[in-house]
Amino acid sequence: MNNDDKRKLLDVLHRTAGMTANQRLVVMLYAMHPTDRAGAVIETGAKLAELVGMSPTVFSRTRRQVVEAGWLEESERLAHISYYRLSAKCTGEDVVVPLRRAT
Repeated sequence: MNNDDKRKLLDVLHRTAGMTANQRLVVMLYAMHPTDRAGAVIETGAKLAELVGMSPTVFSRTRRQVVEAGWLEESERLAHISYYRLSAKCTGEDVVVPLRRAT
């Protein structure tokens, strides 16, 4: 992991300071986990829950809270499995295109 990656993770950790411990753990797990080209973590919730020592039920409930708060967003759905990625709120990326005055 290079210094830029570490800085980004520390930034996410700082942004999530007001969340519960479980919510922060879920966000940080998504921030640290490998992603596909669209930024989605291609791993089942059950496997992610196992990685952090949570029951699948608690992980699913916590992830739903994080999605509702705007920190994660659904990226894609294959069959009955949804995959998630960090939202712009979480990454701090500016997704608003500034308007210019017509000349």
